[in-house]
Amino acid sequence: MSTRDDQYTRRRLTGSYITSVVSITLVLFMLGLLGLIVINARRLSDHIKENIGFEIIMNEGVKEAGILQLQKTLDASPYVKSTEYITREEATEMLTKDLGEDFIKWLGEEQNPLMPSIDVRFKAAWANNDSLAVIEKKILENSNVKELFYQKSLVHLINKNINRIGVIILGFSVLLLVIAIALINNTIRLSVYSKRFLIRSMQLVGATENFIRKPFIWSSIFQGIIGAIIALLMLTGILYLSVQNIPELALLHEMNTVLIFYAAVFVLGMAISGVSTYFAIGKYLRAKTDKLFN
Repeated sequence: MSTRDDQYTRRRLTGSYITSVVSITLVLFMLGLLGLIVINARRLSDHIKENIGFEIIMNEGVKEAGILQLQKTLDASPYVKSTEYITREEATEMLTKDLGEDFIKWLGEEQNPLMPSIDVRFKAAWANNDSLAVIEKKILENSNVKELFYQKSLVHLINKNINRIGVIILGFSVLLLVIAIALINNTIRLSVYSKRFLIRSMQLVGATENFIRKPFIWSSIFQGIIGAIIALLMLTGILYLSVQNIPELALLHEMNTVLIFYAAVFVLGMAISGVSTYFAIGKYLRAKTDKLFN
């Protein structure tokens, strides 16, 4: 009879342990998946912003040395990510390719309206109308510059939509984080509840609160570690499959950022498990004996 009771108790404890690990794993996986979406959404928004730029049209007769000097000055500016010098001949070739016919033979070389230009791409932090207006004014002060073009309405629309999406994702992330903490906390409380009589037995033989808490907390942290490792393996699988199916996503993934995020998920799993167990144990350490049967 005793052996049967021992087996039943062992199965019950094992089931409770597995349930805790699975719950922690699923919650950390969902939280990690949303985190990856947030990180990649940020990288994607930066990528979109950094494709916003100026086309600087040079004056007629400007020497190439003057154009290259302006390009060098732009490259040294803190707000510029990259520049590309396009000669008059290259501009002509590009337009001919787009039109599908050689327009020069109709106009004549002397009537070619195209001028050499510099395409400028800005860093994401500067890709907004206020910053671009200041940069535009500064560039137009150069006597070699005839005019410049960029789509102000498009810049405003992109920034407006990116900010809106960012607020929605941030709100959803905070909500999911609260839900995740609550779920893990409730799972651990149920696990501790199944061991409340063991806690009381330890108190009756004179065990101190720290002595009682310690094994439970370490066990919970270990569950958090196992749950975090499984969740990270699942996230790695998702990343691998996403890159295999959409190779362009590899451009958004920075290894250092991903590793830091993985470390954060790992620490979060341990922290939530340990802290939740600490407070759950405290409830039964202070509970009266008759309350343990409720």
